[in-house]
Amino acid sequence: MKRQALALLFVPLLSTAALAAGGYSGPGNTPQVTTVAAALEAADDTPVLLTGQIVKRVKGDKYEFKDASGTIQVEIDDDDWPPQTISETAKVKLAGEVERDLTGREVDVDLVELAK
Repeated sequence: MKRQALALLFVPLLSTAALAAGGYSGPGNTPQVTTVAAALEAADDTPVLLTGQIVKRVKGDKYEFKDASGTIQVEIDDDDWPPQTISETAKVKLAGEVERDLTGREVDVDLVELAK
């Protein structure tokens, strides 16, 4: 009974999050970046949706990602990985945002999924 009550509390939260995912597309909106080359030139916090391969683990939660336009370092937390194992040859989609600091740019990844 308690599980059903908890499920009923969380359903409205999940459905409003799904509706809000569309976002704003009018004036002042930052367009989403879709290539590594564009991400390397993008401003801090620019949203990205990249398709390519995670070619190697650099250190900790840092990985090297590549697409046809180049390579960039990405940060993927353990809880953002999908349940499947991903090899260096698997085509993946990464959603996240550009993080810019004194040493360069990387992508802070929020979602990893296998590309179809």
